[in-house]
Amino acid sequence: MGRFLDLTLAGLTSGAVYAAVALALVLIWRSTRIVNFAQGGMLMLTTFLAYTVVSHGASYWLALGVAIVSGFLLGALVERVLVRPVENRPPLDAVVVTFGLLVLLQGTAGMLFGGTPRSYPPAFGIAGFKVGDHQLLFSPNDLWVVLVVLGLMAVLAVVFRRTSLGLKMRSAAFAPEVARLLGVRVGRMLTVGWALAAVVGAVAGVLIAPSTFVSPTGFDAVLVFGFTAAVIGGLDSPPGAVVGGLVLGAVLSYVAGYLGSDIVTLASLVVLIAVLMVRPNGLFGTGVRRRV
Repeated sequence: MGRFLDLTLAGLTSGAVYAAVALALVLIWRSTRIVNFAQGGMLMLTTFLAYTVVSHGASYWLALGVAIVSGFLLGALVERVLVRPVENRPPLDAVVVTFGLLVLLQGTAGMLFGGTPRSYPPAFGIAGFKVGDHQLLFSPNDLWVVLVVLGLMAVLAVVFRRTSLGLKMRSAAFAPEVARLLGVRVGRMLTVGWALAAVVGAVAGVLIAPSTFVSPTGFDAVLVFGFTAAVIGGLDSPPGAVVGGLVLGAVLSYVAGYLGSDIVTLASLVVLIAVLMVRPNGLFGTGVRRRV
């Protein structure tokens, strides 16, 4: 029973990170109907910037602030310079652009920071909580990760459902022509959507960095699992992204703990296929016609 609990808590922590990456992907999909395959490279670059701040003696919190600000600026820049020229072209053009951006960011990071993996300090202690005589594989830093992701989901839910900015962003995404007639600056809303998604990705990068090594290609697996979580939950559903991330994290933790870590990637593929066979649009998808 203790092993099952430890695996569940470990899955909750990793699933929260997958959920954050999935949220970033969903935000961009909802605003532009583009799957941003460069999301892993973007959060890698912002995490490297945060690491640079920490390595020079600054606090974890200042580094987190640098990651958030740089993520916002990077997301807005990418949308304005690279994505906007191809938004009205065939969907494959946008896919190629995001893949190209991923390669560019990884190459740039390799030239600027080198290929040596770096360790990132956690925000809180990594020693597990102790319950009776059993020490859980769930630390204060793991609790911080879970709470931040849940907080991000709550903030985004309030922004999209309770604010005029959220209303404008939704209208720009789903009915841009009507939104323009009503005076909404659709281009600006799309830029804000990409910027917010990059901020969520930047936070995810800082959250997962202490449990892995920061390197130009160190976040590729996180992007793959985050994308899987987004598809499982439904690419147009932020709550689905969170649920998909938590479910995937738990399943992969059980697989790694009971069957071995070698088949974790295969297990994620099995989960994805199983969900799509039952719910082709994801667990919380609306069935809206999509561009891939």
